[in-house]
Amino acid sequence: MRWVRPAVTTAAAVLFWALLWFGLGPLVPVLSVLALTVPRVRRRVWPWLRPTRRTLGGVAAGVVLVAGLVWVVPDGRLPIPTGSGAWVTPGYTGRPIETKPIDLKIPQNEAMAPNGRSSMHEDAWASDAHPGPGPTGLSPQVDSAWYGVEECATLAFDSQGRMVGLCGTRSGPQLRVIDPESMRPLATKNLPDRPDSDKPPWADLCAGAYFYLDADDHAVVATTDRRILTVSTSDGSGDPDLATLDETDLSAVMPADDCLLAVLPDSAGRTWFVTQGGRIGYVTDGGRPRVLDLGEEVANSISSDADGGVYAVTVDALYRLHAGGSGPVVDWRTPYERGSGVKPGQLSQGAGTTPTLMPGGLIAITDNANPRMHVIVLRTGDGSEVCQTEVFDDDASATENSLVLVGPTGLVVENNEGYSSPLRTLLGRRPAGGLARVDVRDGRCSLTWTSPEVAPSSVAKLSLATGLLYAYTKRKSWLGVDAWYLTAIDPTTGRTAWSVRTGRGPLYNNHYSAITLGPDGSAYVATLAGLVRVRDRRQSG
Repeated sequence: MRWVRPAVTTAAAVLFWALLWFGLGPLVPVLSVLALTVPRVRRRVWPWLRPTRRTLGGVAAGVVLVAGLVWVVPDGRLPIPTGSGAWVTPGYTGRPIETKPIDLKIPQNEAMAPNGRSSMHEDAWASDAHPGPGPTGLSPQVDSAWYGVEECATLAFDSQGRMVGLCGTRSGPQLRVIDPESMRPLATKNLPDRPDSDKPPWADLCAGAYFYLDADDHAVVATTDRRILTVSTSDGSGDPDLATLDETDLSAVMPADDCLLAVLPDSAGRTWFVTQGGRIGYVTDGGRPRVLDLGEEVANSISSDADGGVYAVTVDALYRLHAGGSGPVVDWRTPYERGSGVKPGQLSQGAGTTPTLMPGGLIAITDNANPRMHVIVLRTGDGSEVCQTEVFDDDASATENSLVLVGPTGLVVENNEGYSSPLRTLLGRRPAGGLARVDVRDGRCSLTWTSPEVAPSSVAKLSLATGLLYAYTKRKSWLGVDAWYLTAIDPTTGRTAWSVRTGRGPLYNNHYSAITLGPDGSAYVATLAGLVRVRDRRQSG
């Protein structure tokens, strides 16, 4: 009588293999496939692994069940699926720190929601310095919410503590009101779809990255069909709701092949806008747009000061402008070294930073010089250079994220060189990375420290109340494990205080989204698949 292999044997072998994959990482299936190419191994092992019809049917049913749950269950009800490598990546390293508040005053733009709640870069200065607390590393708790394939790159907080997010899907952007505790969407508004483009979705910033929350809890957002919308975030009873209150059509002042990048108010409350094609302008009280064509590509947001100045960086120069009687007026234009081409990790040939204002009438950007980029500091009064200094290594320096103001004299720059797409971080890989602090003292720029932490593309944030710099980092793994971490760095010394693992796998890649610090000290990170939250352990009672 012929011996029949029990189905349970195959099931047990598959479960054992799955356990090894979960614990040791993607190298397990790779080595398994390689092993099966050896005839002797294949003859001995394959009879035990060859799936039966019952096993295949069970796997197919499981796949259909999971796919059905994803389709039926509303966004945010499930955690982001995690990948493999649980046994070979640390969940937490370092230790909690005592808070060391940093004394830094950022002027409040009265047309915007309070600093720290209004926009991707925290305030009109684009300081990325949050006035409130962040996690201290005390038994940090990590939670996540799965939105499918959707990234909420910019988050703000309304006066009731709810999150307002500009989220990107494969087809186009959405505006959402999100409960900060459950991370579930409370209201969703679909914005116009993204037009056909030769850029992949992850590199297309048109109307999908920047918005701001005004002083009345209204989201002011650019759209892909050349409009600026003012959208309420609650109804008359204070419940979450997204309804368009006003719109400005810019189709008469910008061509169809151009796109809106960012919006921000000046100190008088005028809404300014900038386009990828280099058009910059503002909306008058009567709703009429005034535009100036700079004739140079723009790939970043804008900032504004308390004296009516608005700052924009093109791929060629940094500009200061103000609102004149008939339109934008250029106060000064300062060119910088734009390098020989687009470096790996950049979206354009030029500065990758939104202009960051500093105390004392200074403003800072990075250039795109070869072999090393520079942090450049200028005077806001006339655009003259104060100082500049090189950062990182030869042929391994580029950034696509804003500088972080870490004190009255300090700036932190992040190295994104080599991060060309989410594929660049698969199978345990990571780019060169690094973060560096530059200080401006007595008219000189000096490199204070360099950190080896690798944040492939995160918009880092400083907590002024806690005194920590937060970056979203990745560790290299020879086992092919993609583990992502929220990492806290001492901005004074550059030493890493602690890191907590947020998840494993490509779905946890933040891909240029900003770290957002909430009113309660939680840190939120938007990933390619939803939201991750890190907060200190909450005491009971």
